[in-house]
Amino acid sequence: MTQHNLISPTIEDPDGVVADAAIDPDDAALSHPLTADADIRPESPTFAEFGVDERIVTALADVGIERTFAIQALTLPIALTGSDLIGQARTGMGKTLGFGVPLLQRLSHDKAVTVDEKGKLPVGRAPRAVVMVPTRELCVQVTRDLHALGKALGLAVTAVYGGRAYEPQIKALQAGVDLVVGTPGRLLDLANSGHLVLGGVKVLVLDEADEMLDLGFLPDMEKVLDLVPTVKQTMLFSATMPGPILTLARTFMSRPMHIRAEAAAEGAMHSTTRQFVYRAHALDKVEMLARVLQARGRGLTMVFTRTKRTAAKVAEDLEERGFAAAAVHGDLGQGAREQALRAFRAGKVDVLVATDVAARGIDVDDVTHVINFQCPEEEKTYVHRIGRTGRAGKTGTAVSFIDWDDIPRWQLINQALELNFNDPVETYSTSPHLFAELDIPEGTTGELPRAARTRAGLDAEQVEDLGETGGKRRSAGRTRTKTTHADRPARADRPADGDPAAEGDGGTGGRRRQRTRGARSADRPVEHAIDHPASPDETGAAAGPSTEGTEGAPKARRRRSRRRTRSGQPVTEGAHEAAQSVDATV
Repeated sequence: MTQHNLISPTIEDPDGVVADAAIDPDDAALSHPLTADADIRPESPTFAEFGVDERIVTALADVGIERTFAIQALTLPIALTGSDLIGQARTGMGKTLGFGVPLLQRLSHDKAVTVDEKGKLPVGRAPRAVVMVPTRELCVQVTRDLHALGKALGLAVTAVYGGRAYEPQIKALQAGVDLVVGTPGRLLDLANSGHLVLGGVKVLVLDEADEMLDLGFLPDMEKVLDLVPTVKQTMLFSATMPGPILTLARTFMSRPMHIRAEAAAEGAMHSTTRQFVYRAHALDKVEMLARVLQARGRGLTMVFTRTKRTAAKVAEDLEERGFAAAAVHGDLGQGAREQALRAFRAGKVDVLVATDVAARGIDVDDVTHVINFQCPEEEKTYVHRIGRTGRAGKTGTAVSFIDWDDIPRWQLINQALELNFNDPVETYSTSPHLFAELDIPEGTTGELPRAARTRAGLDAEQVEDLGETGGKRRSAGRTRTKTTHADRPARADRPADGDPAAEGDGGTGGRRRQRTRGARSADRPVEHAIDHPASPDETGAAAGPSTEGTEGAPKARRRRSRRRTRSGQPVTEGAHEAAQSVDATV
């Protein structure tokens, strides 16, 4: 059987000629510290041997990078010539430097473009390169990686993405930038408003193109591509090549060279990751999780769920049990998400509960445990989840809790990946084999002892004011308040963050019409009539004749109030019904 960690990069030209460059699996543990699971050989060429600018070589050497990864060794000779290319490789193989080094080198050698967009922008450097990424987290990560190199070359790099206020991003663009890293939606918004000038773009990179397709960004991608010049260098990177991405490449790229750096087995997993699969009862999962989190040698841990509601609830339950936990999911504002990620990277919290979508683009080193609190949808998701640990030759542990109802789904995953867990062992939080296999100390309970609560916690990480508009700022580890969470009706169709409808209580985004009765209700602040739906008692009383009218009824109609009365007169049955008739036609 072919070993899972064998990487076989190939180069394919437009005529179909393919050159293979196999990598010895024994060298897989050697990797650069900034890209944890990218494979490198001692005999790999250095960046200097490819003719990379000396300033870039020095900047890379300062962080311990001298030799290239496999994907970089294949990418650099093509990208440095200005040719279009398609790079097919999984996450964590060093793609950022594969396109970032030639991109920055070209910008440093070309003259900056000065534009004046009909008074919309002051005279300054318009961006000459754009990197399009699917998620906010990946946008921040790529910007951080390229900023260090760009600084050595005197190049300005900025990030634009949703969830943050427009003003700081517009200000950065007006000051002049050389490279913009952004998500499709925000790039398109800024371009349509005239704040982002794309007429001078010479290099365009589409990173994680298949992820952008999965997230529904294909229309925005095409619109952005229509706004950039036809004559440019385009580099597209994707783990898979679905039909729409191939069509996109044929439409907007010029005879691209196709580079593949794929695992020999599509379901490749790290050989240093120990895997455990247990059949668990839904009501006992949190107890099991609390005990697993007290295993000896556990460090940073990622817990994966399928739903936003479960992610928030699990993080809240763990906090109540004494663990330093935070959640990352789509219902959180961008400020809360970034707060949780910073706290996790800094070790202020050591448990990050995330949904699969929210975890895209998150790359954190030194994760020792990955726990699948809910069964993944497919084998690809399982591989992506457990790939967060066991990197760079380090050992990792992956634990999966499988509900009874999820056994058929898990068996399909098990069969596709050729694992040995087709019939997971029935396990409870008190099962002796759980303690023995995961090295959990005897006597461990479902709460973390107070003496072990040494992490600073999520509250120790400051929430940045990102200028988010609408909605209430929420903590990354909680669902507003416990009382509110219990009292609110379940809403599975709540929009993701960034959707204006997600900020209110109503699914349609319109204001709620609430009829009140008597002067007592009429004096209620307007906000209450908007934020809270009318109770059955209130709506029922409003439907019939009013018996609680008083002399103190207001003479004039208040804004957004549905109360109409005669001047200085008590509300009569006929008048009340007339007011209802007016309300119905407003």
